Amino acid sequence: GSLGIDLATAINVTLIDQNPVRIPTTTRRPLHASRQKLRALLPGRSSSGLRGIIIFPGVIDADYTGTVEIVAYTLFPPLIIPKGSRITQLVPLENLVARICPLTPSTLVRGEAGFGSTGPVACLTLCMQKRPILPVTLIHQGEWVTTEALLNTGADVTLVS
Repeated sequence: GSLGIDLATAINVTLIDQNPVRIPTTTRRPLHASRQKLRALLPGRSSSGLRGIIIFPGVIDADYTGTVEIVAYTLFPPLIIPKGSRITQLVPLENLVARICPLTPSTLVRGEAGFGSTGPVACLTLCMQKRPILPVTLIHQGEWVTTEALLNTGADVTLVS
């Protein structure tokens, strides 16, 4: 099946210059009942580019409850986008951040506030008690040794001591 779900414009729009315009879609409400499990990317459809419509890719947060809006412009104004035009797609993504930083009652929920920051800057790091350690088996001249190894994916050399 398709990776994305086409979204339709809710109104007729005329792009009269090359400035970006916010265009409401017919899609509203949280993407998932939990308001935490699902978020989405909002890329343009390839056919939109062929029509001269340039879509700014967007992200729809899991806790967003307003009308999904498309940001678009054209290099060749004026350009008419009729109501019901499917110019973008909603591509659902699992919200992996929710596992690391689950919402708490004191966490600010986005609600209908769109086009802005979701909050303070977050620095995602590994918990030091759970380093990237995996079991490895070393084989040399018929002898097997199984141990746990700390992995460093940035290295192009493996050292064993």
